[in-house]
Amino acid sequence: MKSEGNPSVGIVVINWNSFGHTHQCLLSLKKVTYPNFKVFIVDNGSSDGSGKQLEEKHGDFARFIFHHENAGFAGGNNIGIAEVIKQGYDYVMLLNNDTESEPDFLDHLVNRLEKNPSFGAVQPKFFFLLEKNKIWNAGGKFISFLGMTRTIGYNQPDLEKYNQPKTIDWITGCGFLVSSAIVKEVGMLNEKFFIYYEDVDWSFRIRKAGYKLAYEPKSVVYHEAGMAQKSKVKKEEGYVNPFVHYLRSRNQVWLLRKYTPWYYVPTVTLFVGAKYLSFMGYFLFRKRFKKLTFAAKGLKEGIFHEGI
Repeated sequence: MKSEGNPSVGIVVINWNSFGHTHQCLLSLKKVTYPNFKVFIVDNGSSDGSGKQLEEKHGDFARFIFHHENAGFAGGNNIGIAEVIKQGYDYVMLLNNDTESEPDFLDHLVNRLEKNPSFGAVQPKFFFLLEKNKIWNAGGKFISFLGMTRTIGYNQPDLEKYNQPKTIDWITGCGFLVSSAIVKEVGMLNEKFFIYYEDVDWSFRIRKAGYKLAYEPKSVVYHEAGMAQKSKVKKEEGYVNPFVHYLRSRNQVWLLRKYTPWYYVPTVTLFVGAKYLSFMGYFLFRKRFKKLTFAAKGLKEGIFHEGI
């Protein structure tokens, strides 16, 4: 599906009980200057009617796919990815619904991959939506001997070093452009993760297939980070849902079981073990027993249950 030499792009956006965020995201995408793209909204089992409300307002702009239950970030995106590939689009773009994009963001991403065939996927530069002078994500780095996934530039001002295109270790699922051909080669997101670390796993699989990953700073997106995992009201256990700690701990262990070389097992075990002992010690000190229980359950399942 190419038009006047411009590769076609299917942008997948998940909505889950989030009319306001998805509405603003779509308003932003309506200003995009790239001439050959289509937005696919996957309503991921919303219970508040937001999917239908969005379709009423934006049905002439985006294609809506309604799923009967919450399939998680991985499952919901896979529904959209499958439809994008089925319809013959050249590229798949994952984009969080709590983002707003600069009009030319997609032009720069497509251009980077079209001019650099050794790169399999690319991400934009992310700023915080509510603090647009601070970087949220300028690429992902993986410190393999510690098993540590680090976000480059997090909470930093927009320094010159973040304005240089570069090769990175992993791409955030918040904004992930990849060719449909590569998705067919390496497969879609692993739905066992549900949410968290599925983007790192996908990145590693793309790299294992022989492709590099790119960070393109000319492409700019603003992100309201943490929207899906935080409550607007502070509860007894804090703002973050205890279930988040279960998924994060389980999924990180699964990821490290799959990708840690044998010679790094001792250092990774010590570092990750110390990390989660400190977390659980903090939860115990703050009397956040649900978070403590969920984090411990996640670690147990990550270690002893079948991984990815």
